[in-house]
Amino acid sequence: MNNYNTPAEVCDVAINAAVTKANMPILKMLLLSIAAGAFIAFGAVCSAVAMHNIADVGVARFVCGAVFPVGLMLIVMVGGELFTGNCLMIEGLMEGKITLLGWLKNMVVVYTGNLIGSAIVAALTAAANTWAYTGGALGAFTIRVAVTKAGLPFATAFASGVLCNVLVCGAVLMAFSSRDIIGKILGIWFPIMAFVLAGFEHSVANMYYLFAGLFASMNDAYVDKAAELYSIGADKIASLDFMGFLANLVPVTLGNIVGGVSLGLIMWLAFKSKGLNKPAD
Repeated sequence: MNNYNTPAEVCDVAINAAVTKANMPILKMLLLSIAAGAFIAFGAVCSAVAMHNIADVGVARFVCGAVFPVGLMLIVMVGGELFTGNCLMIEGLMEGKITLLGWLKNMVVVYTGNLIGSAIVAALTAAANTWAYTGGALGAFTIRVAVTKAGLPFATAFASGVLCNVLVCGAVLMAFSSRDIIGKILGIWFPIMAFVLAGFEHSVANMYYLFAGLFASMNDAYVDKAAELYSIGADKIASLDFMGFLANLVPVTLGNIVGGVSLGLIMWLAFKSKGLNKPAD
């Protein structure tokens, strides 16, 4: 027996998953989305520890990319509802198996839960004094990442968000294609590594990064270290407020939606639409 699904079978798996997600009780949906936000945040925490003191950008991002995929692995194999991956529910909508209202309900609840899970991990990471690594350099790096994200131009953040979620949803589909754990791990690892290596913007990861930067900026030692290492002054740190969060999350979220929905539509059109898959005469 084959241990993988064909692309057409992957579409069937995605459609069935959309039906399950759309009909999930709201409390269960919220709990699983909080877990998913936390899982992505764990990947962000650990990858930042691994990369923060590496000077070479390419090597640093590769190391980060090697660690970060643990978040999606946890979601796929332990359970979780991730906003970016759920953009693939468009396949269930196109197949007529779910309603637009059911999909939108899922997306709103899951986004909210992902935000809560990310904030919880950021707060606990601060309480655990994790950012004290390397004489506070990790705390300074955490501030730098958040400030950089809050300062991205709208078009840049949007385009980066589109590219990111093509790869994230590609990773989800690759996980669907495998029927064994090792295949799912490898299917997830490579596309997620690619998006991290390229520096693309992921809305749920950014929830953690922005909260982490905000919490780190409350520590004077990290603020001083950020000024020393990266010349980040009070004016830039001031961007880590509600408007700074919106300045990043709005365009990145919109970009993630466009990227994920576009990939889902392409896959559905290619493998499920009757117009392109009718028998040859």
